[in-house]
Amino acid sequence: MRQIQFIRSNTFLWALAVAAAFALFVVGLFAFIYWKLDDYLITRSDRMITTQINFIADLPSGRRVNAISDHLAQDSRGVQYAGLFDADGTRIAGNIDRVPRGLHLDGAVQGVRLDLIEKLAAHDPIIRSVGRRLDDGDILVMGRNVDETREISSVVGQALALGLLPAFCLCLLAGAWLSVRAQRRVEEVNQRVQRIVAGELRERLPEDSADDPFARLARIVNGMLDEMEAMINALAGVGNDIAHDLRTPLTRARLALERGRTHAATLEQLQEVTDRAIAGIDQSLAIITALLRLTEIEDNRRTAGFDDVALDEILREVCDVYEPIAEDKDIGLGVVIDRNVQVLGDRDLLFEAIANLVDNAVKFTPPGGRVKLELTSDDETALVRVIDSGPGISEQEREAVLRRFYRSDKMRNTPGVGLGLSLVAAIVKLHGFRLIVGPAPGGRIEILAWTRGTPRAAACGSKVLLHANANEM
Repeated sequence: MRQIQFIRSNTFLWALAVAAAFALFVVGLFAFIYWKLDDYLITRSDRMITTQINFIADLPSGRRVNAISDHLAQDSRGVQYAGLFDADGTRIAGNIDRVPRGLHLDGAVQGVRLDLIEKLAAHDPIIRSVGRRLDDGDILVMGRNVDETREISSVVGQALALGLLPAFCLCLLAGAWLSVRAQRRVEEVNQRVQRIVAGELRERLPEDSADDPFARLARIVNGMLDEMEAMINALAGVGNDIAHDLRTPLTRARLALERGRTHAATLEQLQEVTDRAIAGIDQSLAIITALLRLTEIEDNRRTAGFDDVALDEILREVCDVYEPIAEDKDIGLGVVIDRNVQVLGDRDLLFEAIANLVDNAVKFTPPGGRVKLELTSDDETALVRVIDSGPGISEQEREAVLRRFYRSDKMRNTPGVGLGLSLVAAIVKLHGFRLIVGPAPGGRIEILAWTRGTPRAAACGSKVLLHANANEM
């Protein structure tokens, strides 16, 4: 069965097709070479016997016999023929017995059968010959056997067999090796995919340093598996996190209502209990609303509504919104913009992301501190900074703060549900940006995007960098 699969594999069949095409090409090439060589030899023989007959015909009649004898004596290969006949056709000299039938005596070269004195073959070969009637009435015939082209054909055939067959076999061996190699790689991929399906999420496809399509595909699939593993691991704890974060406010609301029913003696006490219960329910609803908001943001169909967005206007609006809040906490809030910048995106989402970062900075900056927004840019890049004097996030928690419901120990008593940076990360991912949380104190978030002034051909190198405090929200 494996042998049948090997023979039927696309790689082997393609190698067989290439080998057959190569063989046909070589056969055609050798046939062309043989045809051109045969034509060249015949043309050369025609010129040679024409020159010879003209030379002998120009000699005095008394020297023609000796010239023919010397000409034939020098023919060691036995391919030269000559004959001198009188006007009646009687042979005077040479190795041709009689004047060939059908031979024109006008000096034109043609192929005829010669009657030779010594029969060298079972049949008289067709020989390239030329005949002339001399001035004294004699007939001179010269010929040359061009059957040596058959020898050339034999040599060409042997060269074809010795060169083509090994090359054809080599192509088949190469196809077989490539087919076996591809089958082994596919089999290994199948085994690893089966382990992934079985639940081994850390399994990956085999990669090597080669830059072939299979290796590139493996790297792409492994990147997808990394993303899926991260999502699955995140989802694995979301249920418990939601249950834990919803249980606390709901439990408080229930206890408040239960105690109010038992101990409330006046309308004011009952209203106070009701307010505490409503606060707990509002906190639960805030968690659910934030989760729904995350699902909405992560919907890639929203990218269809992307348009030009002015980052400088967003920073000014965010500063206007949070300036009163910062003043209440005795925190200085300012914005510095060196030039107007436009990017492609969703204005509301980008406003929400920057607002979350500023809210985070104001929330965790101690009184008397300062929060500053900066926007700097050039022709291809833009850099947005949210700088504060808050505690920031330690290096160990940089990745953890992007998870849903994560709250560091030092921020447990601060209001919040642990979804602020998750919302920012979702917005960044939707826009195709890159999010990096910097070390404490303060922090850094980088968002890579196109600036609208950058040509499409060069846009891949442009970026918008957003630096911000990375306190947990």
